[in-house]
Amino acid sequence: MLQSPFTFYRGSAGVMAADLARTPTTGIHVQTCGDCHLLNFGGFATPERRLIFDINDLDETLPGPWEWDVKRLVASFVLAARANGLSDETGRDAAVACACSYRQAMHDFADMNVLDVWYARLDDTDVLSMLPQDRKAILKKRIAKATAASSSELLFPKLIESAGHEPRIHDSPPIVFHADASQAAGNMDMIKHVLARYRETLAEDRRVLFDRYRLVDAAVKVVGIGSVGTLCMVLLMMSMAENPLFLQVKQANASVLEPYVGKSAFAHHGQRVVMGQRLMQPASDLFLGWATGPENQHFYARQLRDVKLSPLVETFDAAMLAIYGTICGWVLARAHAKAGDPWALAGYLGNSDQFEHAMGQFALLYADQAELDHATLRAAVKAGTIDVELER
Repeated sequence: MLQSPFTFYRGSAGVMAADLARTPTTGIHVQTCGDCHLLNFGGFATPERRLIFDINDLDETLPGPWEWDVKRLVASFVLAARANGLSDETGRDAAVACACSYRQAMHDFADMNVLDVWYARLDDTDVLSMLPQDRKAILKKRIAKATAASSSELLFPKLIESAGHEPRIHDSPPIVFHADASQAAGNMDMIKHVLARYRETLAEDRRVLFDRYRLVDAAVKVVGIGSVGTLCMVLLMMSMAENPLFLQVKQANASVLEPYVGKSAFAHHGQRVVMGQRLMQPASDLFLGWATGPENQHFYARQLRDVKLSPLVETFDAAMLAIYGTICGWVLARAHAKAGDPWALAGYLGNSDQFEHAMGQFALLYADQAELDHATLRAAVKAGTIDVELER
């Protein structure tokens, strides 16, 4: 978080939630992402093996004001523009494009049959059609590489090493590593406990599939900026035919929105994440489930890698940032329409461009605030104190 205002913003969803809780809202609630910045979108494969683009990080998901997701998303475009050395005008234009896309898409969803909203999605063909020719060629190469890399046969030698009679997860410190012997044994015991309970949360047909694998190894995986301090494990499962399956088991804590919108309907935070993900995404991971650890920790599980494709935002110019804003705005509108009331939202947003220009102005102002907060954090670290009250 110290690296830049943009990296600070990625890890400070709780700070922004506290700020937004003091602002007016329409009173219209949806299932929110809770941490809706532009890097929490990306490409992934559906169980039907289609590559789609959607929200892919829902650790903070909780019902709340729809505006909070939109505001967090648009502000991230200004901060990304600044991080790329682009002008504030460019960042604002991308934020406006994002909000405009959200408004227009919400009107489209309000006019749709309810079932069609649930089926709506952006796949790789849709995204490619929106890109200029040079960017289209780059993305096609990345899709081909990601699709190939998701194959177990290709992934096996990269993530696995031989260790006696059983394969073992390859250490790639500081991201993936095995703990010392005593801790590693405790981790394996904990994972066995978790997997037995995780299995119970899978649909019956997926339990049959899961039962065809056995646990072989587990390693620690260092998580991203917004999840620092939570336990995350990579599991190597092997089928009877010795084909690998990699699962990720991640600790789930209370959403950062809880102090401001109330507790989740689900007492288990792993279940909260899973249910929110299933509600907001057009399709979710085949192995998505949750479990409680031996010390009452809450976890959720999913495949470690299944044709994952992250946006290369650091390479975006002004045109590409605006296109990406349009894509993210559509995706967020679809998630909110699926989980909420698209008719009320469309009615509030109206048919003029007033909403998106207001969001563009907000994005600039909140990016300034994030930079001030980042400077406060850096000053606190330099002074040797971390427990500081950020000045609003």
